[in-house]
Amino acid sequence: METSFYILGVFLAIISGSVNNIGSVLQKKVVNELPTEAKFFRSLIKKPLWLMGLIMQMGIGSIFFMVAQLYIGPALIPGLMAFGLVFLAIGSAKIVKESLKKVEITGIILMISAIFFLGLSELIIDITQIDILQPMVILNMTVFTISLYMGSLICEILQRRSQKYKGILLAIASGFQVSLTNFWIAPMMAFFVAVFTGTASLGEIILFVITSIILVISSMTGIAKIQQSFQVANASRMIPIQQVPIQIMPIFVYFLVFSLIAPSIMSIFFMVIGVFFIIISSFLLAKRQAQLEAMK
Repeated sequence: METSFYILGVFLAIISGSVNNIGSVLQKKVVNELPTEAKFFRSLIKKPLWLMGLIMQMGIGSIFFMVAQLYIGPALIPGLMAFGLVFLAIGSAKIVKESLKKVEITGIILMISAIFFLGLSELIIDITQIDILQPMVILNMTVFTISLYMGSLICEILQRRSQKYKGILLAIASGFQVSLTNFWIAPMMAFFVAVFTGTASLGEIILFVITSIILVISSMTGIAKIQQSFQVANASRMIPIQQVPIQIMPIFVYFLVFSLIAPSIMSIFFMVIGVFFIIISSFLLAKRQAQLEAMK
């Protein structure tokens, strides 16, 4: 892949995460300003700022996310999108009328460093150059999907039996589901044009339908599980715990699902360092997100 396309893909992924989190801040600001006696959803949809936040999340951010998948694939995007936590931390600080503390500044510095290392890794998955209908690739994707669903199911069963670890298990289950969403958006984009121009083969149409179903289910489940974890545990802990599988799974996607070879040993080193920094940064920045979520 040309360097210019790679840089564009990285830039689009960062923009996607940033736009998504700025949208969250705008929506929360409107929610905080609603009078307690107001009819919640009816009042929200009348607020231009709230609608702008929704459009940024569901529209603009999603478009950048999908286009980025075409350029760099699903390995780097989850980490690059985590950069949006920086904007969430700064935006929520403005809402709660507090300045950023040293720990949060450290988190921002680590996040910026993580993006730098991820950019250096160049672990690109050019989905347009992969024969997704090849039997071995189909098998790998199936095993990966079933493994994540099983992991999520095990967490779901265990959280019903353990009150102490209920929040943690729900957050991990959510992370597995979000990982599935991040993974399957790439195959869907690979077939998107062919399906809607009528040039797709039967196999491409079938996989496109399956992909769409997986995306809907995993997206809804991921959101539901993290919200359930917030009900029983501190969001400042649950958010970074959710990020652990989200940031780790792309490594398995690159090396095991698509059986790709890293450009160099240093690429693997940069990827691991980047993921490590993102996880640590998430723990440091999640306090602001918890404050944002807690405000009614």
